[in-house]
Amino acid sequence: MMGYLIFVLGIQVKQMKEGIYVSQSKYAKELLKKFGIEEERTVATPMASNIKLNKDEKGKSVDESKYRGLTGSLLYLTASRPDILHYVCLCARFQSNPKESHVSAVKRIFRYLYGIISYSLFYPKKLFSKRI
Repeated sequence: MMGYLIFVLGIQVKQMKEGIYVSQSKYAKELLKKFGIEEERTVATPMASNIKLNKDEKGKSVDESKYRGLTGSLLYLTASRPDILHYVCLCARFQSNPKESHVSAVKRIFRYLYGIISYSLFYPKKLFSKRI
């Protein structure tokens, strides 16, 4: 046998008697370093409740490829972070002609991730041992 699965496609897997832990903390740390967000203060939520993202026609345009890189990286992170899925998808709507307001929303999600970087998903063994 090859042994236990530890790391695959940027996802860390830790198998224990109680179940399986899945996280992408290493990948998230690399992203925070790449985009220079690791030194900023953390936030408690991925997006403020009073924020409404729209086209923001009067806002200042930003580089589309950089914005796509930010949102694409976050989309990959949603494999182990379902708590950010809704907010990342809201931001991903503005791939064409993104504005500074959209970039600040994405950076807030990164700042949220920085505060919870060590969190992981847990799949208990009992969940998989039930027979149908």
